[in-house]
Amino acid sequence: MRRIYVDHAATTPVHPRVIEAMLPYMDKQFGNPSSIHVFGRETKAAVEEARRTIARLLGAEAKQITFTSGGTEADNMAILGVAFAAREKGNHVITSQIEHHAVLHACQYLESQGFAVTYLPVDENGRVRPDDVREALREDTILVSVMYANNETGAVQPVEEIGALVREKGILFHTDAVQALGMLSFDVSTLPVDLVSFSGHKINGPKGSGCLYVRETVKLHPLLYGGAQERNRRAGTENVPGIIGFAEALKLAQQDIEAKREKYAGLRQRFLDILRAEQVVFQINGDLDHCLPHIVNLSFAGVKADALLMNLDLEGIAASSGSACTAGSLQPSHVILAMYGDEERAGSAIRFSFGLGNTLEQIEEVAYKTARIIKRLQA
Repeated sequence: MRRIYVDHAATTPVHPRVIEAMLPYMDKQFGNPSSIHVFGRETKAAVEEARRTIARLLGAEAKQITFTSGGTEADNMAILGVAFAAREKGNHVITSQIEHHAVLHACQYLESQGFAVTYLPVDENGRVRPDDVREALREDTILVSVMYANNETGAVQPVEEIGALVREKGILFHTDAVQALGMLSFDVSTLPVDLVSFSGHKINGPKGSGCLYVRETVKLHPLLYGGAQERNRRAGTENVPGIIGFAEALKLAQQDIEAKREKYAGLRQRFLDILRAEQVVFQINGDLDHCLPHIVNLSFAGVKADALLMNLDLEGIAASSGSACTAGSLQPSHVILAMYGDEERAGSAIRFSFGLGNTLEQIEEVAYKTARIIKRLQA
């Protein structure tokens, strides 16, 4: 049985060229970048070259890039780092109800430390309304964090509009761009943002790699102590192979973005056309006109997400649910609940996401098998 992977929004296969770029730093060039001998100097030079490459591709300066272990650490560094550094100015943070848990749980921790957090609602397309941000701003607001694109529905947020109104008030703005990287073009020098989180493993790079863009005027309270690495922002020996791989993956991801977007949008449309032709009853969660092209989130009435995922897996298809396992119980997607307030719809939500290696033939097979399973489960 052929296995087909349509869960690229969760993680992606590492590109062969990325593996090739990383290999020397697992063997011959293994020195600690903080060491002053030739082994250390070689890896230090490679890390700094990767930093310059990533900065150039993102429209940043090299000194504005802080390497992390991925998106979760970058989100935590931005939210906790800003909050504790700016606590004397205020203790109010604004975010949205549909953020990744790396943001939501960081904000919940801030609440336990005496901070006030406003969790903004979204409309039925899964998008934050800029007017809601404006109304939530207070004299003691120190940070607004709204993701660039949602990881479950692909909904692209009005980041430029939100960032502009936040900047007018002199408040810092963070956006989690982990899911958007590689699908949308980035130039942080023209965006009204102060901090942006990125991750390597969503763009065919290695797991455990990522970075946080930090505008030079932003003060961050460090989360880790023990060394002066990353301009005293992130102690610990650098993940040299991961950094090298991240830089190579970003170079590849930024090539032919429009062609890639067109390809994935075509695969998504073909997938939906087959489901409709097979008379499958489903609801699209979100608005495809304001969505990343490689993600489609669907709810199937009367079908539990875990049952559908299990049947898909038995057919060799890897997709995912918007749900998260907590203490052994399957919880409805917080994103779909925020959009519709419908537990049944949230409990039947499935995300299909396309990427490197997916072909039209594969997506057609996924669609026909999904249709057959849904009909059986809905019968």
